[in-house]
Amino acid sequence: MSKNKRPQIKNEEQYEALRDQGYSKEKSARIANTPDGLAGKKGGKAPPYEDWTKDELYQKAKDIGLSGISKLRKQELIDKLRSH
Repeated sequence: MSKNKRPQIKNEEQYEALRDQGYSKEKSARIANTPDGLAGKKGGKAPPYEDWTKDELYQKAKDIGLSGISKLRKQELIDKLRSH
């Protein structure tokens, strides 16, 4: 695949809107390629990361396979989780 070509996006409009909001290419593609009705709604029932303890944030980051997290402060963990 050439450098300028990306995988097929099912919902181009949604993909572009997410990119304009600052979402990563990977996250935008995942959301835009989710079948209608299955994508989660923003503002779910989980509390915001700011309400989590540092240990909970660390465990979540570890569970999803993020690396380089052992010495991060709480806000750095939040930023890393949100940018994943």
